[in-house]
Amino acid sequence: MADVAALAGVSSQTVSRVSNGDPAVIDSTRQKVLDAMKELGYRPNSAARALKRGEFRAIGVITMGLSSTGNVRTLEAIAGSAARAGYAVTLIPLDAPTQDNVRGAFTRLDELAVDAVVLIMEVHLLDTTAPTLPPHVKVVVVDSDATGRFPVVDTDQRQGARTAVQHLLDLGHETVWHVSGPEESFAADRRSDAWQAVLREEGRRVPPAQRGDWTPESGYEAGLRLAEEADCTAVFVANDQMALGVLRAFHERGLRVPQDVSVVGFDDIAEAASFIPPLTTMRQDFARVGELCVDAALRELRGETVTGVRLVPTTLVERASTAAPRPNAATHRSAAGRH
Repeated sequence: MADVAALAGVSSQTVSRVSNGDPAVIDSTRQKVLDAMKELGYRPNSAARALKRGEFRAIGVITMGLSSTGNVRTLEAIAGSAARAGYAVTLIPLDAPTQDNVRGAFTRLDELAVDAVVLIMEVHLLDTTAPTLPPHVKVVVVDSDATGRFPVVDTDQRQGARTAVQHLLDLGHETVWHVSGPEESFAADRRSDAWQAVLREEGRRVPPAQRGDWTPESGYEAGLRLAEEADCTAVFVANDQMALGVLRAFHERGLRVPQDVSVVGFDDIAEAASFIPPLTTMRQDFARVGELCVDAALRELRGETVTGVRLVPTTLVERASTAAPRPNAATHRSAAGRH
């Protein structure tokens, strides 16, 4: 700093004020200091500035894993939104939903010096372990029923599932079967609950749900079971990866999509348009979720009171995997099964 001051012909205090963005420095002086910094290759010490200001310009993210499409795309969106706001992102992935792991993650982030933390949770972690969080840390939760404790940002899971089921009923299907996500997932619960609610409201039979674990393999196994159900003409699958497995199972059992059975997924992953047939699905706006997470965190850091749940709506993307049922669909299903 002394070298910069000498080259610019100003005091070290002026160099410090320019480094800290003090608007009181006149433009001509500021430019001389900046030119001197550039010539000397001077970089302000961000750690020292952070300690002085009590601001680290960093957001921590704790997530249950990076194998989930939703988690990865939400993390990507958070990182992009944070970068546009001038913040870095520090990631701590967890391999198991235990209180010790959550507490350890917060301790680690505290050591790494972050201003706020975004929790991306797909299991009942906060309710089952009730971690004690550092009082100074601002927290935002994604995909959790933590209402009342922290600000929550989430895809409107129920609205998306309702739209998917209603789409199939509007096409003329008598009822809709369902391949759900794992029991421990909040998102899977919301989608399954909405599926059942729509069928009951419409006075339709609620078939037994087929449980999956988000993977194509579990969708394939569920699809093999559904292929044995002669009256199954429409299926709502809780994510696109499982829908891929369902499509494979139907193909192997001689069932044509959508002629014999219609399929709707959830997520709109990049590959969904390239499935055979291209998959009708519910598109999640992960970019908006990430943007709202960062917005909530920054508002908390500014001292604003941020509460409640902010829901991001989904959009139905109609492709080639859904159609009206054929009048004699059950007969064709039975014939396909014999072959």
